[in-house]
Amino acid sequence: MSVVREERPEHRHPQPTGKADSPPPIFIVSGGVGTSGEQVVRTVLAQFPGVEVPVVVVPYVHQMADVEQVVEQAVATGGTIVHTLVDASLRRALTKRAAEREVPAIDLMGPLLDHLTGVLGIQPLGKPGLYRRQREAYFERVEAIEFTVAHDDGQRPEELSQAEIVLVGVSRVGKTPLSIYLSTLGWKVANVPLIPGISPPPQLFEIDRRRVIGLTIEPGQLIAHRQWRQRHLGIPYSSAYSDPGRLYEELEAAHLFFRRLGCAVIDITDKPIEASAEEVIALMRRRTEAE
Repeated sequence: MSVVREERPEHRHPQPTGKADSPPPIFIVSGGVGTSGEQVVRTVLAQFPGVEVPVVVVPYVHQMADVEQVVEQAVATGGTIVHTLVDASLRRALTKRAAEREVPAIDLMGPLLDHLTGVLGIQPLGKPGLYRRQREAYFERVEAIEFTVAHDDGQRPEELSQAEIVLVGVSRVGKTPLSIYLSTLGWKVANVPLIPGISPPPQLFEIDRRRVIGLTIEPGQLIAHRQWRQRHLGIPYSSAYSDPGRLYEELEAAHLFFRRLGCAVIDITDKPIEASAEEVIALMRRRTEAE
C-alpha cells in the first residue's frame, strides 16, 4: 500500500493527484498541520495492502471559505473527508455542508470532545495545534533525527545548507555515531566523508564555514577502528584500507582540506562520544553568539 501526501500553502487547498484508475481520495482536514488525522488514516489504510489511495492533507483550516472549498473538491472527486477540527463552529459547518453535498465526512475529534465536555464539566479551548506546541521539543528532536539519518555519509549533498552542523572526516573517524548523538539533542546534522581520489561535494564549499567541523583522530586509534571493521566485513588485511602509510596520508590530506575549507577541527582521540558532542555544541554556540 502506498499513499500520496500533498501539502499546500496556508491559504490554498491542494488538488488531489494520482492515477486515473486510483480510488477516490481521502481529504484530511485540520485546523493544525494534520498530523493526527494523517496518522489515523495511514493506520487504517495499512489494512488494505496493494491499494493506492490518494491522501490529501488540508491543514490550517480556519475559515468557512476553506470548508466550502474542500467539500467541493470532495464532490468533484468522489472523495471522503476525515477531519480533526477542534473549533466547534467550523466542525459543525463542515459536517452540515458535507451532508448537504452528500460527501462522506468522518469526525475524528468531535464525539470525544463532546464526551469529555460532559464528563469533565468544562468546555474545551477549541484551539488547534495545542498538543504539538506542548511537545514542540519532542517533535524537533524527531525531525532532527530524521534529517540526520537522511544526510548520513554524504547523502543528499544538495541539502547541506539545511544542516545546522556538518561533520567532515575520513572513514571511521566517528562521524556517524557523533552525528546521531547530536541529533538526539535536537541538532540537524549532516556528515561528509573524505575519500581518497574522490572530490568532496561542491556544496561543502558554498555553506557557512562556521557550521562545518572537521574531525580528526590519532593514527593508531584510527588503524584499530578500521581493522575492527575489516574483521566484521571480511575485508582482506592486505587492502590499503588499514595500511599505516596510506592512513597517515589520508589524515594529512584531511588536515590540508580543513585548512583549505577554513573550518574548525576537533580531535576525538580517546574521547567518549558525549565529550566530543559537548565540544561540538560549545563551539557552535560560541560561533552563534559571535554572529
